[in-house]
Amino acid sequence: MYAVHDVEECFDCVQDCFSNLFFGAQWAQPSLVSLAFSQYLNCSIFGRKKKQCRDKYLAKHNAIFDNLDVVTYEEVVKVPVGDPNFQRKTLVLLGAHGVGRRHIKNTLISKYPDKYAYPIPHTTRPPKPEEENGRSYYFVSHDEMMADIAANEYLEYGTHEDAMYGTKLDTIRRIHTEGKMAILDVEPQALKILRTAEFTPYVVFIAAPSLQNIADYDGSLERLAKESDMLRQMYGHFFDLTIVNNDISETIATLESAIERVHTTPQWVPVSWLY
Repeated sequence: MYAVHDVEECFDCVQDCFSNLFFGAQWAQPSLVSLAFSQYLNCSIFGRKKKQCRDKYLAKHNAIFDNLDVVTYEEVVKVPVGDPNFQRKTLVLLGAHGVGRRHIKNTLISKYPDKYAYPIPHTTRPPKPEEENGRSYYFVSHDEMMADIAANEYLEYGTHEDAMYGTKLDTIRRIHTEGKMAILDVEPQALKILRTAEFTPYVVFIAAPSLQNIADYDGSLERLAKESDMLRQMYGHFFDLTIVNNDISETIATLESAIERVHTTPQWVPVSWLY
């Protein structure tokens, strides 16, 4: 039986390598989705060794996303505490790969299982004897998954060893109907779907720690800091909160306090989320 964190670590590899994901309902066309899938079908994205992906194209550089719906002004409205027409239903964690989002997500879910949940991914691979459908994965046929992708029912998806893996929008909706907040650690492009009245996200950017007084023997921390700065510059206008992850325990405590304030103080949100 797979532990939750093992499943999520496995699926996070989709986000790490298959980062040229095409996001559904609101702007990706079926023909574009099919083209993207065929182009990247042979990418090996779950390898424990150094991940390489043929024709890899970083989603954060995706010109399609950058040129669609560029918002220079967004009308907002202040929502009072307890407004029955509004609540934050999705916690979106953004950040450079390796900054600690997975650990933060797993910690919150383990600590507050009645408050938070992570959407169970779908896959086309056959289940192993000990696996139960809907526990670690939802097992579906290739034709079914391709049809759902064409119908824009997936937030993101990728392939590994002839099997497909993805996050279906309905799994997020199911968490909402259970009265829980869905936690997602996704690429910024997912906001094209998530920043709507249906998902009402609270977007938190986990920034890389300061390089001062930290030994960086292989340059990995510098690369992490550069990617973090780039994400902040490109997508900072979407962030509701930025936390510099200098200490993981302090970061989690800060995030917990921030979420508590979200539910107990008035919120400024896009007008389109209410009207």
